[in-house]
Amino acid sequence: MRTLVISDLHLGVHSGGDVLRQTESRAALLRAAADADRLVLLGDLLELRHGPARDALSAARLPLSELGAALPAAAEVVIVPGNHDHDLLDGWSQRQGRDAAPAPLMLSTDISFGDDELLGVMAGWLGADRVRVSYPGVWLRDDVLAVHGQYLDVHLAIPSLERLAAGVMTRIVALGPDGPTSIEDYEAILVPIYAWIRALADRLPPARGGHLHSGSTRGWTALTGGRRGLRRRIAAIGYPVAIAALNRAGLGPLESGLSSASLRRAGLRALEESLARLGVAAPHVLFGHTHRAGPLPDDDPDVWRTAAGGRLINTGCWVQDSSFTGREPRRSPYRPGFAVWLTETGPPQLVNLLDGWRGGAELIEPAPDPG
Repeated sequence: MRTLVISDLHLGVHSGGDVLRQTESRAALLRAAADADRLVLLGDLLELRHGPARDALSAARLPLSELGAALPAAAEVVIVPGNHDHDLLDGWSQRQGRDAAPAPLMLSTDISFGDDELLGVMAGWLGADRVRVSYPGVWLRDDVLAVHGQYLDVHLAIPSLERLAAGVMTRIVALGPDGPTSIEDYEAILVPIYAWIRALADRLPPARGGHLHSGSTRGWTALTGGRRGLRRRIAAIGYPVAIAALNRAGLGPLESGLSSASLRRAGLRALEESLARLGVAAPHVLFGHTHRAGPLPDDDPDVWRTAAGGRLINTGCWVQDSSFTGREPRRSPYRPGFAVWLTETGPPQLVNLLDGWRGGAELIEPAPDPG
């Protein structure tokens, strides 16, 4: 079985950066999908934070319909909701708790959906009989777990909007000194944050909804980007002071480093922490969420390994964002088009389907693994 894993399509993003709007980008993905026995959409398939769901569905209809047509007739599609499309779980969540307390969530819990729900609409485009939904992750092999990765926000050392909100919610839900130790704990911390952002997106004009979660991006750009000036120097001086204050307030631990390397390491270590708390010891863990694909050839392979020896592989994204791709977008680890191929044996293989769309996908050979 050949499995193709992609994440963070963000169909319907207000900026228009979801590259599957482009015919050439869709063609590259469709060629890969035609060779897949299973397609995994690993979170943030829809952008539900920038406006009404109808806008996201309108943007998703063509690419998902074409995907459904390109896949082999017997191919399976697995959807794993993420943080930007967590609302896909609403109907299922309400049914679970309607008559009795719901059963504890497993790492790979099957999610039911009706034809009139968002999941049902998308399943119709992809081929309803072959679509299944799993949350918060899915086992692709006995040794390969795929998760979107949003639980890492609870442990991130970088002060993103969701990280700070998670710090507040952790205190509100009173989990105790040990913090989250189950899927339900993570959901209790994060779901109220998602609901608040989604409620704003439903009520704000689309032009304003697109800025709901961009504060961290703008701050990172101001402090680490190429622009210079008095405002940047003042921000750089005040930033460590603000971080110290947040740590004293009990919202940490947070760090003041904002380099590309520190961002990458912080995300990986936060994911590792969430996996350890959930008792995950899989040899391979695929995730998205941070949009930073890896490991790439110049990456230190040790950074992409957990203390238990597991290998972390980030599936990248399908969104063009100049705030992160920088001055050399063709070489950026944040460039769109990354995917992972998985067969019945052997390690997952990271590729970029857009780098070589004229002549086939470019295999991303990882750095040599000393282990």
